[in-house]
Amino acid sequence: MYLLQPDHLAICAETLAEGVAMVEDLLGVALAPGGDHVFMGTHNRLLSLGPGLYLEVIAINPDAALPGRVRWFDMDRFSGPPRLTNWICRTHDLPRALTVAPDGIGRVIPAARVDLRWQMVVPDDGCLPFDGAYPALIAWEGSAHPSDRLPDQGCRLKRLDIGHPDAAALRKHLQPQLDMATIDVRKHSQKRLVATIETPSGPRLLQ
Repeated sequence: MYLLQPDHLAICAETLAEGVAMVEDLLGVALAPGGDHVFMGTHNRLLSLGPGLYLEVIAINPDAALPGRVRWFDMDRFSGPPRLTNWICRTHDLPRALTVAPDGIGRVIPAARVDLRWQMVVPDDGCLPFDGAYPALIAWEGSAHPSDRLPDQGCRLKRLDIGHPDAAALRKHLQPQLDMATIDVRKHSQKRLVATIETPSGPRLLQ
């Protein structure tokens, strides 16, 4: 068993409504309700990408109190149109995943939303290694997982392309831990994530 498995994709947006509109227009399906992350001052909407995998549109909640710490996914510095900023991998052995992760991966933060419980690794400055091209790490507690309760809209992740100036080093970190069959890491002038999503209307590129 690999140490890491793809868990979900994160689309960051300045407002949740803007992010939801972009994804729904592009994919041609409706996103399901998500919820609030009180401890981070964020909220989200979700879309199933099949068993054990989902898409999250996330934004700072303007009605929430300040979290008193840097938000995940470098959201405190996010600006511009909604876009795919991060990918998240779950692990069955978080201590081991931390020991083999690049420097700057962050520290473990306990998290909860309604009946979901998990541990999330959040960098102290909000930005994950390799300019955010390295996956965020999550360990779910118990058997509950968001993908199990989302309606199946017929969308599936077919491929995740990751670009980075130091692609070779990023690939070297990922290959021993992760099944790379649907993940391609290539050299690019800057960090870039592109997900190919199969939808009822055909493939769409989410970036």
